[in-house]
Amino acid sequence: MSDEQRLSVFKTYKLYVGGKFPRSESGRVYEVTARTSAADAAGKGKWLANAPQSSRKDARDAVVAARKAFGGWSGATAYNRGQVLYRVAEMLEGRREQFVREVADAEGLSKSKAAAVVDAAIDRWVWYAGWTDKIAQVIGGANPVAGPFFNLSSPEPTGVVAVLAPQESSFLGLVSVVAPVIATGNTAVVVASEKAPLPALSLGEVLATSDVPGGVVNILSGRTAEIAAPLAAHQDVNAIDLAGADETLAKELEIAAADNLKRVLRPQAVDYFRTPGTDRMTAFLETKTVWHPTGSLGASGSSY
Repeated sequence: MSDEQRLSVFKTYKLYVGGKFPRSESGRVYEVTARTSAADAAGKGKWLANAPQSSRKDARDAVVAARKAFGGWSGATAYNRGQVLYRVAEMLEGRREQFVREVADAEGLSKSKAAAVVDAAIDRWVWYAGWTDKIAQVIGGANPVAGPFFNLSSPEPTGVVAVLAPQESSFLGLVSVVAPVIATGNTAVVVASEKAPLPALSLGEVLATSDVPGGVVNILSGRTAEIAAPLAAHQDVNAIDLAGADETLAKELEIAAADNLKRVLRPQAVDYFRTPGTDRMTAFLETKTVWHPTGSLGASGSSY
């Protein structure tokens, strides 16, 4: 038996687009370092990996993949989408230790605090899985109208949603903005935290093995402003969540998004550990209202 020390196999992180794992078409990468208090003082932490630095072409490719997947995902039953989201939680539970390690490095947390973040993220998938077949009953229903008509309102997904993941909460925040988008039948193009993209890129590996159809979630890493600009201006993107944008960037993207009347969810202070409401689900839903005649109304009551 050799006494030579074994060399570690370093992980090559890749993008997640259309159910596949491409490198950036530009061939660019950037260094990702661990975040610790010592690193903050020195200006640089321990090297963790080289992450792909996505280009505008990568963003466009992700939109094409998301649009292609939209018909099948939005057409699936809400119950089936719930099963898929629950499967994501199952797979994350099996890889819990990996994500605890990655979140600890990404956010400069102790192992116990990182474990709490990962557990909350897993629970968040379960929470949204339970909402997939209930949200329609909460925000839709039959409307009372004057006249012999049935009037029914029901929510429908808005389409392709660009999501700028929170910069500081690289995993729990990420899950908290992605899960509600796909729970309601939308597809997503996600821009990971610029300084801490590794948990997001690893999430792509989980999604690929969790029955989530390719293209439903597409994950890009790189410079947030560089990737977000073409997404905000893209004519085939229907909505954008600006959670990971600062005030200046958010204003620029909101102006660009107005060109094709995208729905825009502006950045806001959020405690991602708190149980979320329905706001992020309803932000990317359209309401369809149908009128249908009931027939003549006689003196003795309705005739159908």
